[in-house]
Amino acid sequence: MQTILDMNVWASPLVQVLLGIFVLLIIASIVNGLLKRSKPEKNFSEIGDRIRSWWFMAIVFSIATLIHENISLVFFAFLTYLALKEYFSMVPTRRADRKVLFFAYLSIPIQFLWIYMEWYGMFIIFIPIYMFLFLPIVMVFIGQTKGFLKSIGAIHWGIMLMVFGLSHLAYFLALPEAMNPLAGGAGFIIYLVILTQLNDVSQFLFGKMFGKRKIVPAVSPNKTWAGFLGGIGVTVLLALLLAPLLTPFTWVAAIGSGVLISIFGFIGDVNISALKRDIGIKDSGKALPGHGGILDRIDSLTYTAPLFFHFTNFF
Repeated sequence: MQTILDMNVWASPLVQVLLGIFVLLIIASIVNGLLKRSKPEKNFSEIGDRIRSWWFMAIVFSIATLIHENISLVFFAFLTYLALKEYFSMVPTRRADRKVLFFAYLSIPIQFLWIYMEWYGMFIIFIPIYMFLFLPIVMVFIGQTKGFLKSIGAIHWGIMLMVFGLSHLAYFLALPEAMNPLAGGAGFIIYLVILTQLNDVSQFLFGKMFGKRKIVPAVSPNKTWAGFLGGIGVTVLLALLLAPLLTPFTWVAAIGSGVLISIFGFIGDVNISALKRDIGIKDSGKALPGHGGILDRIDSLTYTAPLFFHFTNFF
C-alpha cells in the first residue's frame, strides 16, 4: 500500500480528489469571511462552526486514510468507539449493565482484529451471532431481570449499528487491490464518505430552498421530499463524476451506488433522529461545533457503510 511519504502518491487520483476537497473548503472559508464583513448585522457563526468541523473531519480522514493502513484501522476503531460511547451516553442503561457494557466495548478491538487478519468469515458473524448470544448470558448471570429485554435490545442494537455497521468502512482496506487497481480500498472509503456527507448537505440545502411537503414529520420535521429527491440527484451526479477517479465502477454501477448511498444515507439519518426524539435530545453530543456529536455526523454511515460494502464486494 502506498503512503503519503511516497513521492508518486501525490499524482494519484485519490490524492487529487482529497486536494479538491480542501480547495472547496478554502473557498467556503473565504466566502464565509467575506459574508461576515459585508453583512456584520447577520449571524454567520453556525456556518463558521460547520466549516471548521468540516476542516477537522477532512484533515483527520485524509491523514488516517493516506499514511498507513494500520493507522487507518486504529482511526476507524477509535471513531467506532466514540460513536458507541455517545450512543450509550444517550440510551438509559441499568446500573447492573456495567459488565455488559464492558464486553460491548471489548467487541470493538476484537472486530477490528478480524479486519487486520483479513478474516472475513469471522468479521461477518462475530457480532451478529457470537456477541448476540454471549451478552444475554452475561446479563443472566448478573441476575437482574427487571428491564432485561429493554436493556439487551438497546445494547444489541447499539453494537450492531455502531460497531458492526461502521466497521465495514474499515474492511475496505482489507479488500484485494485487484478489486480497485485505481485507488485501492482507500478509494472506496473516500468515495463513500464524500457521497454520504454531500448527500446530507444536499438534502439540507434543497429542503431549505424548495422543501414544502414533509417526508417523515413525526421523526424529523425538517426532512422534505424536495430535499430527499434533490439529495438523490446531486449524489448520483457526484457518483458519476467521482467513480472514474476512485473506483472501477461502470456508469451503471456508479448510478446504482449513488442511488443506494442517497436513499440509505437518508434512512440512517432519520433512524438516529427517531432515537433522539424518543429520548428527548437534539444532538448526540458536542464534539463538533455546529454539528453536535460524532454520531450526528456519521449516523448516515451506519447504513451506507455496510450496504455499500456488500454492493461493492458482491456486485
